[in-house]
Amino acid sequence: MQQVTPAYVKSLTGPTANFLCPVNANIYNIQFLKFRIRDMDSGQVLFEVERDPDEQPIEQLPVEYQDEARRIKYQFGPQFFELKTVGAQLTFSVGKDPVKNFTIIERHYFRDHLLRCYEFQFPFCIPNSTNTWEHIYTIPEIDEAMVQQMIDNPFETKSDSFYFVGDQLVMHNKAEYDYSE
Repeated sequence: MQQVTPAYVKSLTGPTANFLCPVNANIYNIQFLKFRIRDMDSGQVLFEVERDPDEQPIEQLPVEYQDEARRIKYQFGPQFFELKTVGAQLTFSVGKDPVKNFTIIERHYFRDHLLRCYEFQFPFCIPNSTNTWEHIYTIPEIDEAMVQQMIDNPFETKSDSFYFVGDQLVMHNKAEYDYSE
């Protein structure tokens, strides 16, 4: 079996069919608490979700619900393609161990066409800490014909988000996007 390294995920040519690590790979107890996407020019919040403090961590959900909890569907509408830059702010906590070189690699696809690959690094997280991290995305230039296909085919635009500590894959999430009216 192929070892899942940062180099391996950067070589993928389409969205993954399955998750590349189990939920229990999250040995650092990284928990996402809040996530917000905003237009950097206007400050308008496009999407925001905050975890209910009483909600069970994904690792404690029944196994049959764990994969679904690692998926998200976004509905942005066609006006999303008018944006130049968006910020994604993530608030997360870590468990009892220090987290060194926490890296997120995101790969965005329309069907099997790679639209953009982003990589962000958070050098160090103190044990038992809550951290906020905002990464800035420049919206890639996409030709008008492909934009129209993306609008006409909801949820065929997908992304994989891979979370590494050092070279160890500890989490993998998936997203699907709808840009229709």
